[in-house]
Amino acid sequence: MNKSDLINAIFAETEVSKKDCEAVLKAFTDAVISAVANGEKVSLVGFGSFSVVERQARSGRNPATGQVIQIPAKKVPKFTPGKEFRDSLA
Repeated sequence: MNKSDLINAIFAETEVSKKDCEAVLKAFTDAVISAVANGEKVSLVGFGSFSVVERQARSGRNPATGQVIQIPAKKVPKFTPGKEFRDSLA
């Protein structure tokens, strides 16, 4: 499912126009990105949590040459599904 499919699915479930659905989806994603970028955790009970995790610096190998390289530490976004989400997959 891509963004357009998600907008169509929201449109089918609500009485809101597709343009408004797209605006709400954009506002939601912008709010989540902004909060996580500021180090906050966004929790949606039953759905899941968005957070940021710090990865430690480590050494790795270039698969083309086999040369050992240093991979720097970095922050990455993380999604942890909620119980209802996990249970729906069983």
